[in-house]
Amino acid sequence: MASSKEYLDFIMEQLSGLNDITYRKMMGEYILYYKGKIIGGIYDDRFLVKPVSSAKSLMLDASCELPYEGAKEMLLVDNLDSKEFLRELIEAMYEELPNSKRI
Repeated sequence: MASSKEYLDFIMEQLSGLNDITYRKMMGEYILYYKGKIIGGIYDDRFLVKPVSSAKSLMLDASCELPYEGAKEMLLVDNLDSKEFLRELIEAMYEELPNSKRI
């Protein structure tokens, strides 16, 4: 099942406190970037982030889920109502994320 544009719009609004959040549509899903680094994405109308240690420490009870078959597990973000939490999460993750590979 592909993710809806409405869900993307909701997540982008919740992340609006951060500068330089972008996305790229890929095969019906959305890859999310912060300052050019991949933070995660929207898969089947779920906001998933890379399982770096800062994300794990901020979301102790987060479930690990597969974005799609054959992919590495990611963390499900379920505290979507708090823009402050989401800003803190993404900013904390940034330094641990690898630089994106450009094609």
